[in-house]
Amino acid sequence: MSAESGMPHHPTALVPLATGFEEIEAVTLIDLLRRGGFEVTVAGLSAGSVTGAHGLAVVPDASLTMIAERSYTLIALPGGSAGADRLASDQRLRTLLQHAVATGCIVGAICAAPRVLARAGLLDKRRVTSYPGALDNIVPATWIYCNDPVVIDDRLVTSRGPGTAMDFSLSLIEITRGLRQRRRVESLLKRP
Repeated sequence: MSAESGMPHHPTALVPLATGFEEIEAVTLIDLLRRGGFEVTVAGLSAGSVTGAHGLAVVPDASLTMIAERSYTLIALPGGSAGADRLASDQRLRTLLQHAVATGCIVGAICAAPRVLARAGLLDKRRVTSYPGALDNIVPATWIYCNDPVVIDDRLVTSRGPGTAMDFSLSLIEITRGLRQRRRVESLLKRP
């Protein structure tokens, strides 16, 4: 509870989007984090709608420039090869991620998005996973690659792809809000 307001504190999450993002991953992240009690901000690299890899257009809450000075509990990056490359090329996002990691923010990346973290210099000696081949051309490869669906290394969470988006999102809820909150969200999904 916030001492000033008497209201419960809601964790905050940033989900950056760039043209070519993977829709299943982005929508799953946004939806499940909101179900998990996060105040989620979806930010585009610029103003206006962002089109995913399969033609779905999303209107972000803000542009990255508008929110660059804010702090978040969690930053979660959806993949999609073209979207991840655009995110990795954005110096504002790389700086934001470096600051987030330095200040203890939880950072997650799925599918091709771990390459954003690699290009920001955040995977050194970390256990990570990604979509197969997404990290192959990044030299030097200073991380420990795993084939697990979700890999948690301290406050860094990575995952494989669209098929693991739900597990990835639930893992982010668990390490941020606890196992009880993860189970509450998951029970309502009626997963087998």
